[in-house]
Order: sequence, then structure tokens, then C-alpha cells
Amino acid sequence: MPETWSKADLHIHSRHSDGLASIPQIMEYVSTRTDLRVIAITDHNTIEGALFAKSLEDLYPGIEVVVGEEITSKWGHILGLFLTEEVPPGLSAAETISRIEDQGGIAIIAHPFANRAFGPFGLKSLGKRVSDVAFHAMEVYNSSPYLVFANRLAAKAFAGGQGWAATGGSDAHVLKAIGKGHTLFRGTSAAELRRSLEELETRACADRGGISIAFRYMLRYPQIRRQQALNWARCRARY
Repeated sequence: MPETWSKADLHIHSRHSDGLASIPQIMEYVSTRTDLRVIAITDHNTIEGALFAKSLEDLYPGIEVVVGEEITSKWGHILGLFLTEEVPPGLSAAETISRIEDQGGIAIIAHPFANRAFGPFGLKSLGKRVSDVAFHAMEVYNSSPYLVFANRLAAKAFAGGQGWAATGGSDAHVLKAIGKGHTLFRGTSAAELRRSLEELETRACADRGGISIAFRYMLRYPQIRRQQALNWARCRARY
């Protein structure tokens, strides 16, 4: 009997941070327009949207939701998966990862070679410091149209075989970007995704449609940036 491999998008943003789609819209889109089996809602510095998505699982058979968060550490963005509580921003990368592990979660270095312009806080790239922190996986492919060169650097770093799992994610801020970057894993469930990550057998993959997605980002960039500005203001107010 052939092995079953499935797709997971581990980097999706909703209106609970700087995405343009609501959680119900995301769930409906994933259910009807993609072949994803697992998704992670990873809004910036909050798990509110992820918990909402998790509560809707029963309405969308065949899709499992991983509660995630894209955490703003002092060195860069870190994805925490399988979380039960929010991890606050502004900590060191090591402390951020420690907080994730305390919950039994998995820490992924997001777009490790993105330049300083990729975040509004002037974040430094984690790429030059990946050997200084003990994380679980690296986002080797991110489908954001601004990260083509960064993806190449991540793939080169990962090729060294450092004992990390590879992940792919869309970093979607618009619906049609969801799934354009994804993680291929053995099995069909979130539990099997986790096992594949722990056994270092996942693969970072790209889907078709990158050019059209890049064009859509260009058209909606002012709207996305306005939403991002509101999110950063909320983050500063909370912390």
C-alpha cells in the first residue's frame, strides 16, 4: 500500500493581525479551493485567530488547524506551532523558543534571510545566527513575492544538514496566496505532521501561480500596509 503524503500550509495570517481575510473566509477557501489537509494560523503576536479557526474544525471535515503564532523576537520572526498560550514579543530568540518548548510546541525560524525592510521594527535577519539558537525547523520556502533571494539562501543553509526540519509556508495575507508555499508531510493529520517534523522528513514545496500572486500583492499592497500598520499599533499598545 503506497504511503500517503499530504500538504500543510504553516504560515497564514488573518484579520486578527495583518491579513485581509477573516477566519471563516480562510476556512472556506482552504476547504473548497485547496488540497491542504492541515493549516496553521500564525498571526503576529496573538493566537486569537488560530483558536477561532480551531473551534471551526468540525464544520470543515478533512481540515485540521494547528494553533500557531508568528512571534516578534529581538532577532527576527519565529513561528510557534501547537501552542496553548500566546508567547509575548520582544524576547530574545532563545527565550522565545524556550517559551514555545515550555508548551510542548515546535519553533520554526520564519524567512530567516529576509532583509531588514521585511518588518516594521527594523528586525535583524536570523540567517547569520541560526547556529546560535536551538530551534526545531527552518522555513526553507516562503511564497511571499519579496523573498525569492532569501529563499535561495535558506535552501543553501538547509542543505548543510544541521538536524532541522524543512518547512514551506505561504505567509498568506490574501486568500489566493494560501497554499502557494506548503509543507509536504507523511500522513494526513496534524499529529502526523508533528511526527514528520520531529523525524526531519518534511519537505518545503512551492505551488504554481507565483507570478499572479505577486501581481495581486502589488495591487493590494497599500491596503495590506494599512492593515499592518494597525496591527503594529495594537501590538505596541498591548506590550
